[in-house]
Amino acid sequence: MEKTSDKTKPANRPYKITIAVLSVILAAILALQLFYVNGTFAGKTENDPDKKENTPDKTSSGFSLSHEGYELEQVVILSRHNIRSPLSGGDSLLGTITPNEWFSWSSSPSELSLRGGALETLMGQYFRKWLEAEKLFPENYRPEGEEVRIYSNSKQRTIATAKYFSAGLLPASNTEVEYHMEFDKMDPVFTPQFTYISDKYVKDAEAQIKKLFSEKIAGLKDNYELISDVIDMKNSPAWKDGKVTDLVTDDLTLILKEYAEPGMSGSLKTACSVSDALVLQYYEEADAEKAAFGHDLSFEQWKAISEIKDLYGDVLFTAPLVCVNVAHPLLSEIEDEMNAEGRKFTFLCGHDSNVGSVLAALEAEEYELPEAIESKTPIGCKLVFSKWKNASGERFYSVDLVYQSVGQLRGLKMLDLDNPPVVYPVAFKGMNRNADGLYPEISVNERFKTAIAAYDDLTRYDTLRPAA
Repeated sequence: MEKTSDKTKPANRPYKITIAVLSVILAAILALQLFYVNGTFAGKTENDPDKKENTPDKTSSGFSLSHEGYELEQVVILSRHNIRSPLSGGDSLLGTITPNEWFSWSSSPSELSLRGGALETLMGQYFRKWLEAEKLFPENYRPEGEEVRIYSNSKQRTIATAKYFSAGLLPASNTEVEYHMEFDKMDPVFTPQFTYISDKYVKDAEAQIKKLFSEKIAGLKDNYELISDVIDMKNSPAWKDGKVTDLVTDDLTLILKEYAEPGMSGSLKTACSVSDALVLQYYEEADAEKAAFGHDLSFEQWKAISEIKDLYGDVLFTAPLVCVNVAHPLLSEIEDEMNAEGRKFTFLCGHDSNVGSVLAALEAEEYELPEAIESKTPIGCKLVFSKWKNASGERFYSVDLVYQSVGQLRGLKMLDLDNPPVVYPVAFKGMNRNADGLYPEISVNERFKTAIAAYDDLTRYDTLRPAA
């Protein structure tokens, strides 16, 4: 412990005055924070969507990560990064598609925001308390050897998310975040790209995507009208210059190329960029009306805005022929981690496209997440594979999506075992859970093997598959 010499010790009276002044300042800061979080300082009213819709301080999903009567043996997490700034800056189409000023971000385009870092630390702290309660981690755990692995894509937002999460998870350990590529470049493990392509495969994949999603895309007419109105698109520089016109539902063109991520052109792509920026602005801006450029939107309207970007991701990454291709490296990585000798905990940090394509490849049932405006892969969400052992020595898996509710995201709410994030159990087609909601280990392992083998079939696609 450091000692203070007599020469550097302040006199008693000034010291007491300083403490008193600091106490008053601290009390004032705490009071302002309470006003800010509750919306009073931001000028919120009873019409604010956070108050009139389902955005409680404490989540109400009713599900828990814990399973009484079972011993926790291992946890593998695939995480989406936390809140980032929009992918493009003010000099892009996004900057000219509205006459309004976007939120002044604390980070450069595509990078993790300060709020995103704080939220991810809170999530790491929650997992620490849960793992300690389940006795997988002792208090102040400092992993030895290969017990813990923290591995992220090499983009700034994923590395930073992993660092903030690990700071909350292992505050007494200087745990390294592993990444393999040059900084801010995509790692092939986390890149949802096509590594197999043939003319027949592309034709069938396009047909499958259109069959699955054409009706849903056609249903976006009202969503497009909503975001056009919210951003006042027809008074924007881009509209006046002819760079954008009315958003329509019948101009989708898919772009499927080898060693590239699935892509598209058309209104859905343009609308997704706006949807993404508005949703992120809603998370960051304390005044919900200001986040909507002066519009008093309901929670359901925010969900309608997010539905555009959610569907964009589904169209590109979740069709059966596509997901087993683009998710293949990550499926193999997760399976390896689930069977790694001596591993207690793994954190893999990537993107919404990673979470969505992995779930689709594993044949997750359709779902819509509660207490979220992003219905499939909310910002900062975690796909959690936890391995449990019963008294007879049989092993099971719980597979859950864990994420901060909109109220927790916007309010920077503390998380602990009494105030947890939302836990949503994932259901899979053709897989049965036991009475305690757990999947037999063999069923989960077989599902991974099936999804991984589906990629191997693609290399013989032209001879094995009939037209979609």
